[in-house]
Amino acid sequence: MDALDRLHSSLDARLRPEDVAVLVQESLLDLWPAERAVLRDIAAHGKRWSGFSGMSADYARPVGAARQVAAARSLFEVDGGAVDTDDPISVLEFAALAGAEIRWDPARTDFLTDRLNRESRAAAGVELSKRRYNKRFRMLRRLSAKAGRLERVRTMRGLVLFAAAGFAGTIDRDRFRADPDAACFVAYYTARRKLRREFTLASRENPFDQLADLLFQRCARRPGTDWPMIALACPTPEVVGRLRPEQLGELLGRWSAATRSVAGMLADLWRSSDIDQATMVVRRGTDSSTWNALAGAYNAARHGWLACLHAAGLSSLLEDALPGKVMRLVAADLAAWHRESGGGLHPDTAVWSRLPLPWEVLDGTARCTQADVEAACREHRVDPARAGWTAPRAPGAVARFRPTPELVHGVAVADPLWAMVLRRAHAFSGKPVRTEVFGGQELAD
Repeated sequence: MDALDRLHSSLDARLRPEDVAVLVQESLLDLWPAERAVLRDIAAHGKRWSGFSGMSADYARPVGAARQVAAARSLFEVDGGAVDTDDPISVLEFAALAGAEIRWDPARTDFLTDRLNRESRAAAGVELSKRRYNKRFRMLRRLSAKAGRLERVRTMRGLVLFAAAGFAGTIDRDRFRADPDAACFVAYYTARRKLRREFTLASRENPFDQLADLLFQRCARRPGTDWPMIALACPTPEVVGRLRPEQLGELLGRWSAATRSVAGMLADLWRSSDIDQATMVVRRGTDSSTWNALAGAYNAARHGWLACLHAAGLSSLLEDALPGKVMRLVAADLAAWHRESGGGLHPDTAVWSRLPLPWEVLDGTARCTQADVEAACREHRVDPARAGWTAPRAPGAVARFRPTPELVHGVAVADPLWAMVLRRAHAFSGKPVRTEVFGGQELAD
């Protein structure tokens, strides 16, 4: 693959921004001297430690069902045709085909209540002993459970990617290659947004740094830029304001549908969790990873929806119904650190707890108007527009590039090899440290 193809592949991965900058350097050959100098300085950081990093360059992918499908083929003595062992639907279709021998129902997989007894097996024409029947039933049950796990991991991975890159993952390779300047901006900007969260009291860095700004200005100068493609990943007012009405309408519909879809998943998780809306501090047993992935995806979709509404001149629709943002769950140790440092909860948390739940506003169960949101913001000294409650968040000042730190559960470590050792030892994870990794010696405080 050439550099542009690798940049396209990076949309579905988690390369460091400096590694993406190296690919941008290979893709754009008509840079001005000043542009080349900025790009060269940032790309040079990709060669630290000979380009090695202890952090994964991808998001966790589900482990396919190849082993389970092979075992089922051997047990049932059936080929079943081509099976995509990474696709849960294909795996379930194979299970249904193999299970026809024992009249297996994919909707009834409980080992205690859903098996056929001797009389039912005879009536269904299943000429197998109880032992052989049970063995096949257990195999299909495991295959069905594996398909369910595949679907959950795929969904989670998609949500995390959507929160950072919006609809960038849907960009066709040919379209991506057709506009190298826009492609390079999308790949680099999304790489900046995919940076892992660092355990710190400081707020997250603006993903729009000097290289993102340089690439954006190249797009702005050149006629014929594919702004609709850029808007899929970066729906800022400056971008969506350049779209034609039909392009803006289509994008508005996509962001709106995504907002409602993710809100529905948040509602299901909220009902099954014990989350303190007033503090949003993680409690034992709470699935904070899933909640934070959903919250990030919802807020990203809501931001794109608001940006399109304002660009289309339809912000008056928010006067009657405006769902609020969703706050992420905060680790208890980070919340304690904030308190000890003289701080407290983020002001947005108080606004969130004061307003009706967003999914209840979207499904009509609760009423929340723009005036309600503005009143809650005033009560807690939050600017509703600048904070993104009633309008798309205004872009901050262009950030200064900082080399990507090696992180172990959010804690910066100076050396990637040392980071790998600490990660293997469960350091900073909240779990007991595995001292055998250090030859049985305890780590110094």
